[in-house]
Amino acid sequence: MKPFLKWAGSKYRVLSHIRRALPDGGRLIEPFCGSCAVSLNIDRSDYVLNDSNADLIRLYDMLRAHGVEFISYCRQLFTPETNAADVYYQLRDEYNASTDVAHKSALFLYLNRHGYNGLYRTNGRGEFNVPFGRYRKPYFPEREMLEFHARFRAVPFYNVDFETMMREAEPGDVIYCDPPYIPLSRTSNFTSYQAGGFSAESQIRLARVARDLASRGVFILISNHDTPLTREVYQGASFVEFEVQRNISRDGGNRGRAKELLAIYRPQAVAVDSGDPHLSLNFESMR
Repeated sequence: MKPFLKWAGSKYRVLSHIRRALPDGGRLIEPFCGSCAVSLNIDRSDYVLNDSNADLIRLYDMLRAHGVEFISYCRQLFTPETNAADVYYQLRDEYNASTDVAHKSALFLYLNRHGYNGLYRTNGRGEFNVPFGRYRKPYFPEREMLEFHARFRAVPFYNVDFETMMREAEPGDVIYCDPPYIPLSRTSNFTSYQAGGFSAESQIRLARVARDLASRGVFILISNHDTPLTREVYQGASFVEFEVQRNISRDGGNRGRAKELLAIYRPQAVAVDSGDPHLSLNFESMR
């Protein structure tokens, strides 16, 4: 199943690597669910889905609760008249100002499909500021939304801190984490897509929680860039490496291949580490 949202870093194209790394069975917990590409394509007895983007979760709740009625409401925003720069910026302003959950959720989908590269980015005031994408005919994902509704209509979505969600895991559960990535270089800014970002300290905290939960019988799989710093942060894990195609760069000529890895924390296979203060120093060198 394809996600109905375009999403930076979507795991749809690397599902084969993730499937091979995940064990069979067990409840699947996603603290960074994003477009839900993984949960849409991994069959489990139950799902716990969470994301830090409150508007994304409200969109999912609207679709989950109202199904076809909400899809019909969204379709009204996909017309030749709405596929124009002046209309886009007017609707973007409406999105930033709106307190109507249904309308704001429909606008989220509109902006996702009409904005540049499907990015979700906010400024320092928390306002969505992605420019118009200039697509000839943005796709309305009716079929994908129906599939999403059918799969998750009985699954609750959460908007809490990733550690809070991970701490709900029990022995036998499986956690898949797709956090904002550690930068590939000093000029990369992995906190630029959303106000508040995902700090270096958050990366370290994620690794510590993963080691702790693995020692308590939980399987954890984490995606990230394959860099020396990433391997240092996820010390104690085993790694699976592969290459992926980049699709987000503004310069089409720079959309090459990048190395990624899966960090695997197997239950009872790692010791809990309470230190690692030197990791913060290494992160500082990336800034």
